[in-house]
Amino acid sequence: MSGNICWTWTTSLLHLLYFGLLHAKLTGVLDDCFCDVESIDVFNNFKVYPLIRKLTARDFFRYYKVNLKRPCPFWVDEGHCAIKDCHVEPCPESKIPVGIKSGNYNKYSKAVNTDLSDLTECEQAQNLGAINSTLSNQSKEAFADWARHDDAQDHFCELDDETSPDAEYVDLMLNPERYTGYKGPSAWRVWNSIYEENCFKPRSVYRPLNPLAPVRALGLVPGDDDGEAFYNWLEGLCLEKRVFYRLISGLHSSINIHLCAEYLLEEGWGKTVWGPNMQEFRRRFDPAEAKGEGTRRLKNLYFLYLIELRALSKVAPYFDRAFVNLYTGNMREDTSTKELLLQILNETKAFPMHFDESSMFAGHKIEAKTLKEEFRLHFKNISRIMDCVGCSKCRLWGKLQTQGLGTALKILFSEKEIKNLPENTPSKGFQLTRQEIVALLNGFSRLATSIKELHNFRTLLEEHR
Repeated sequence: MSGNICWTWTTSLLHLLYFGLLHAKLTGVLDDCFCDVESIDVFNNFKVYPLIRKLTARDFFRYYKVNLKRPCPFWVDEGHCAIKDCHVEPCPESKIPVGIKSGNYNKYSKAVNTDLSDLTECEQAQNLGAINSTLSNQSKEAFADWARHDDAQDHFCELDDETSPDAEYVDLMLNPERYTGYKGPSAWRVWNSIYEENCFKPRSVYRPLNPLAPVRALGLVPGDDDGEAFYNWLEGLCLEKRVFYRLISGLHSSINIHLCAEYLLEEGWGKTVWGPNMQEFRRRFDPAEAKGEGTRRLKNLYFLYLIELRALSKVAPYFDRAFVNLYTGNMREDTSTKELLLQILNETKAFPMHFDESSMFAGHKIEAKTLKEEFRLHFKNISRIMDCVGCSKCRLWGKLQTQGLGTALKILFSEKEIKNLPENTPSKGFQLTRQEIVALLNGFSRLATSIKELHNFRTLLEEHR
């Protein structure tokens, strides 16, 4: 009996100590910007999170077309994970809203943007098949220019070919991001390739707690495993390269929070329970267990949130134009969805402490252009590494969130093109595909969810004090 009391007291003390450490360190102004953690918490949890969750449940945003069968371009594919929770259930063609299946032209055609919900599938197909006859020659030329520009545009991501027979629609609501059991060397190899080969890091500098670093693989712990050498190197980089690392670290942290928050807690006959796993959360983010890395990782999550928040505020004029519709074929829902999106974008514009992207790539013109291209190609390479993830569900959400961040970067560095958008016609200077729009908003929703889940973990830890 006394042993149980002692164990309970010790566990409570550990919870108390961890809760205090987390609160003491995860606070204040973030690096490389002028925003603080507390302002983001309040803005996200009370203003943005409820709206973005509602938006991503709408038909336009819940169906994402993706190719999960592309081979890994960097090493021999070890085959897909056999764990049942790794499986992704594609959406049957009959379940996909007809306006989404019909392609990009429809969202810009007022003539077909009528309520199709009461028509038969055959009648819908006839209506949508006749769309080109409603377009003026000027509009057709604009669309042709737009398509040509899109093919040649410098993307930050390797985009899936949506016309490929292997590309399928996935209902994101039915395939939620959660812990699947995918872990170990295969997962480490993906993240190791991202950090070691694409984050501008020399091989002589080791990331703290890297399980594949030579010294750790041999069971030896280097003297500077607290990361002092790594962070001295990082702080010596130019702003752009520091930002790049923090974005990737923030994305990694966000994904880890999702896995901790949606963890398989219990499985039995007809009963599966998913929920927060505090032990897993502590393992990844506890300032003691992660040797100080946990707080840095979480601050990078907040930094990534700021970057994508800034992108949403900058892209608002693109969606403000009356002819841009989030088209699914259901006029009432499409109108409501766009109104909700504009409400979210207006909230992002009102945020007072945005990241200032004008400080990036601001040096000598030729050097800045070279650095920007290097930045873009490194990120594009990371998007290709997502095809090496062995778990299908992890690959799905990895591809979506990477494309969401890539789209945000594309927006941030297209300020001039966005300012010059024509009011009533598509632009060949800047445009977004439906796939990019869906990834952008769902990717940001994942970050908003991470920050909300972080608040939930704090509450759970406080309750266990």
